[in-house]
Amino acid sequence: MTDIHDNPLDAPNADPFEIAARAAADIARLTGVENHDIALTLGSGWGKAAELIGETIATIPATEVTGFSKPALAGHVGTLRSIRTPGGKNVLVIGARTHYYENHGVRRVVHSVRTAAATGAKIMVLTNGAGGARESWKPGQPVLISDHINLTADSPLEGATFIDLTDLYSTRLRDVARTIDPSLDEGVYTQFRGPHYETPAEVQMAKKMGGDIVGMSTALEAIAAREAGMEILGFSLITNLAAGIQKTPLSHTEVIEAGQAAEPVISALLARVVEAL
Repeated sequence: MTDIHDNPLDAPNADPFEIAARAAADIARLTGVENHDIALTLGSGWGKAAELIGETIATIPATEVTGFSKPALAGHVGTLRSIRTPGGKNVLVIGARTHYYENHGVRRVVHSVRTAAATGAKIMVLTNGAGGARESWKPGQPVLISDHINLTADSPLEGATFIDLTDLYSTRLRDVARTIDPSLDEGVYTQFRGPHYETPAEVQMAKKMGGDIVGMSTALEAIAAREAGMEILGFSLITNLAAGIQKTPLSHTEVIEAGQAAEPVISALLARVVEAL
């Protein structure tokens, strides 16, 4: 078991890829599933998708896997689940996300993605609950992520590692998603550091930079997934309009409530998309 204060990723000479390989071996041992084809990180509002994707082969506490810690955020379940789809694909569902604002370092933030790649997954589906900067969007609406702006001033890449981020959020996979729901809109996700919500001025800055969605996750994970050679599909659930767009104060309670209200619809959508991948 990995304690939140005693994580092998924090050791000075740790190799994050070797630790991800150890984590993947733990998953294979604990689930009995040697390899996975697709990995899915379920953010706020997306949790019920795990019940709809297929047959659950095994559910394990994330803390039983090397490098994982107990989630700090209420609403995140802290488990890893191996699911077999009706089409016979093995899906690793990650319900244990470490957020950048927890201040555990980027290695911890992207460990789940690197572990998923080490299990054999070739596709990484990243989901989140986020604020919308377009007035036309409504709370409870799912949108595809077409690109991102990383405002954390950080990167999961270490040393002289140069990774091309062109088409980071796969056009091919977005097209697959639209075969399931042609009405899906898309936008550019902007990752802020958090944990405070963005100011109205920061939201306007993001808009002027080309951002449509504001949140506190996903971008760093996507970079790590690309480094690992995975193809990435991103979904945001618009849980609220962003500060200054929405005229009432923002709250985490509001985010949770919007996610719960939208969960049945967006989870069914995501399950159908995963089956089509």
